[in-house]
Amino acid sequence: MVNKNLSGAEQTISLNGINLYYEVHGTGYPLLVLHGFTGSGAELVPLFDSLTETHQLIIPDLRGHGRSTNPTKKFTHRDAANDLLELLQHLNIHECSAIGFSAGGNILLHMATLQPNKIRSMAIVSATPYYPDQARECMKQFTIESRTKNDWEFMRKIHPQGEEQIKMLWQQANDFHENYDDMNFTPSLLTTITTKTFIIQGDRDPLYSAEISVEMYKHIPNAYLWIIPNGGHVPLDSDVMPIFLNYVKTFL
Repeated sequence: MVNKNLSGAEQTISLNGINLYYEVHGTGYPLLVLHGFTGSGAELVPLFDSLTETHQLIIPDLRGHGRSTNPTKKFTHRDAANDLLELLQHLNIHECSAIGFSAGGNILLHMATLQPNKIRSMAIVSATPYYPDQARECMKQFTIESRTKNDWEFMRKIHPQGEEQIKMLWQQANDFHENYDDMNFTPSLLTTITTKTFIIQGDRDPLYSAEISVEMYKHIPNAYLWIIPNGGHVPLDSDVMPIFLNYVKTFL
């Protein structure tokens, strides 16, 4: 069900002990768009403007990101998935399509297994069913002390709740290297995903090898795979993004 009156709305809803901020743009079939970890929805709004004529975009800030709060200072992709399932229920959206980048794609894997009928089709970019050793090593080196002046300036633009919010997100990104429960999708669990799934991966991603995406492609029954040559993590630069949008329009 699509609520045309929501178009252009900026809202905050209280759920699961947090305040979740989200925006709605356009009209048409609902499309949930999820940013990556330490990102925010504000970055995605202009990128997907071309889809607003055919889709109603629901673009939230994940818990603790942007204008959304997270009093517990803990983050799991499963908790974030439950947040978004409640948001869709609040919006009276019984079925939608979705796009998720990095952590956003990880969250969609959880949503597709927690409520299989909720997500009709999804595109997951640089997502992973589990953290390989190479990702854990990168996360371990991701410390507050290692962040540059440019890192701070960028984060301040998209996270308006102050330096404590930014430090919290960076600490959570580091903490992922010790977590083995949150992202733990076995091949047998992947086979239960009924959502039509478009997997996009760069072949030079420093976190997740292309083989991991091939593994997901083999086990998710209704999956499609695009490996982008010379692509890193979330490999959608200005040259690739128009191609990605065309593919996504057809796929969704």
